[in-house]
Amino acid sequence: MFAKFSTAAILALASTSMVAAQTSTECNPLKKDCPADPAFGKDGMDCDFTKGECDGFKSLGTKITYDGKGATFPMSKKGDAPTLRSDNYIFFGHVEVEVQAAEGKGIVTSIVLLSDDLDEVDFETVGGDNKQIQSNYFSKGDDSTYNRGGFHPVDSPLTKSHTYSFDWTAEKVEWFIDGQSVRVLKASDVGDKFPQSPMQVKVGAWVAGYDGNSPGTIEWSGGVADFSNGPATAIYKSVKVTDYAGGSSATDKKIKEYVYGDRSGSAKSIEIKLDDGSSGSSSSSASGSSSATGSATSSATGSATSSAASSSGSSSSATSATTLTSATSSAANSTGQSSTRSGSSATGGSAPTSVPNGAPKAGLALGAVALGFVAALAL
Repeated sequence: MFAKFSTAAILALASTSMVAAQTSTECNPLKKDCPADPAFGKDGMDCDFTKGECDGFKSLGTKITYDGKGATFPMSKKGDAPTLRSDNYIFFGHVEVEVQAAEGKGIVTSIVLLSDDLDEVDFETVGGDNKQIQSNYFSKGDDSTYNRGGFHPVDSPLTKSHTYSFDWTAEKVEWFIDGQSVRVLKASDVGDKFPQSPMQVKVGAWVAGYDGNSPGTIEWSGGVADFSNGPATAIYKSVKVTDYAGGSSATDKKIKEYVYGDRSGSAKSIEIKLDDGSSGSSSSSASGSSSATGSATSSATGSATSSAASSSGSSSSATSATTLTSATSSAANSTGQSSTRSGSSATGGSAPTSVPNGAPKAGLALGAVALGFVAALAL
């Protein structure tokens, strides 16, 4: 699959490929005043797609169908990009998604948390690789380094359903597969590069491999997609969302919205507005304590889902189960790679990118218009 690239180049390419371009926002609060982000609050969300559509998600792109197996995300041609995007945001929290990823070279299935100022946490599965899944994170849309990605072994992610989870606090992001911790990112290790602003949930699949796309992207996605035997399909069974509202466990408060208090995008600048009109702000920075002040978060109670609780304190296992990318920017340059944050889509929209030279100016991952995830960036 990667025969044309050195190991270092593969790692660099994967690091920028794994949802590196899921960096479009209708209004970036680092640049101007933006509308408040509606909050999940104590209600959270628990969607069982085997029972049909779920309130709280907006369907974008290719039509999604529902039956006893779950939500089917079909792709049968270049540009197909079935996507669900949550209406509300979490400000730290726990997200759990059960999915059988789409099988087929050139096809990618993605689970993404994304903020207005382009903080991001994700899982991504390439349809030609039935042995592992990839993880990544970004801060403020910065994809200038190539050591953020991870690879995690999974038993047949393309032919079996698995549960993928994120547990995100001011102190760490932890990735789980079937309840087992596979990776931990500590805020103390990355400082202000830690994702720390309110995020939406986006799930979907898209076509990355097609004639005319960059050779590097086609290689990474497993080759040119072949639909001669029918469409490729990802099947999402469920999505569960718990909002920590600036704290480190499920809030018991009715949170109305999250507001950026300044242009920093730091957790401590986020104002938490309650339904009753009162407000508070998180006192936790990305590198500090997970405690919070203000009525919205100081009395946060409850816990994350059982998989997160049972796997707490599992940093060592996460390290052993994860292969982190370590290629440097020079390795990326060996593949002719360059980064750009904007580009024109096939439909005339904007799609930020981080792609090899010669690639279309369109996104490379979840939401990339020319690669197929059109709707996820139609914010």
